[in-house]
Formats: sequence, structure tokens, C-alpha cells
Amino acid sequence: MRLTQLAAHKAIATAAVTGTAILLPAVALASTGTSGQAATSTPGCATSGLVVWLDTHGSQYAGGADYILNFTNLSGHACTLYGHPGVTAVTLSGQQLGSPAGWEPAQLPVVTLASGATAHAVLQAGDAANYGVKCLLPGPAPSPAHPGRLPTAAGLRVYPPNQFTSKIVPFPIGARASSGPVWLHVGPVQS
Repeated sequence: MRLTQLAAHKAIATAAVTGTAILLPAVALASTGTSGQAATSTPGCATSGLVVWLDTHGSQYAGGADYILNFTNLSGHACTLYGHPGVTAVTLSGQQLGSPAGWEPAQLPVVTLASGATAHAVLQAGDAANYGVKCLLPGPAPSPAHPGRLPTAAGLRVYPPNQFTSKIVPFPIGARASSGPVWLHVGPVQS
């Protein structure tokens, strides 16, 4: 009888070790979070601790321009940013104009920002006039006599990565009046 109990204890111990070995990779993956961000003791950057600003001296090219969207940490402590910001063009009253910015595929680094440090993301703004008649404001049909009017956004609504509150960055820019083709694209935040 003693031999049977010993065999049973050995079987239970083997199952426990095997179960632990199987669960360790799952626990390690779960600890990295759903965003892929590595577990860290440095908290994510909250919108309230960031100043979001745009370098308006863009790099012009045929059909649009690239701008640098900046995130400066003024929270008083280090924090991290991971991923793409959310960006939309808005009117003075905050109403969205056109589709939200598309995300450019890229490696997603975790950026640790010391207090007072700045990270950036590249914002590509296509010329909204290149996206057809649907981008015009309501009114007479476009013709040589009435070419129609493109709306001008008062600024950009920017959601820092993994945040649900936004900041408005003042920046008058030609926009689309309706959703449709994506004319803004933004890359991931980088140091």
C-alpha cells in the first residue's frame, strides 16, 4: 500500500511540474499586456501629463506634406508611450471632418519619456482636393463657375497611444467634409 501512495504522490508531483511548465509561457505572455507592451514599472503616459504639439514646418511634396506630431511629457515623472496616436481633423466646435488617420505599419517600439522629454510621430497629410468631389462642402454642384469649397479644419484631435482622452492641436488645414478615402496617415510614436 505504501508503494501505491508513493507512486500516486510521484504522479501528482510530475503533473504539477508539467502543468507549471505549460503555464509559464502563458503567464509570461499575459504579463506583457494585450498591446504587446513589455511589462514595466514605468506607467503609460496619460493624456493629462502630455503636451501635444505639431511642428507646422512640414516637408512638402507633390500631393501633400509630412509633419512631426510631438508628445512632451510634463507629468513630473517618467512614462511610456507605445503604438500609434489616433488623429482626426476637426472643426472649431470639435466636429470630425473626414475619416480618421490611417496607421502606417511599422515596428512598435516602447518609448520611455523622462519628465520634460519629447517623442514624435510622423503625420502625413495628403492634399484633400486630390480625393474627389465628395470632399466638397454642400452647395451647388462643382462646375467651372462654382468649383465648390473644401472645408478647412481648425485643428487635429489627437489621442496619445492607448488613451481614451484627447487634446486638440490648433492647425488650419484643408480637409474633407465627409468620410471616405483616408487622407491623413500617422506612424507610431518614436523617440
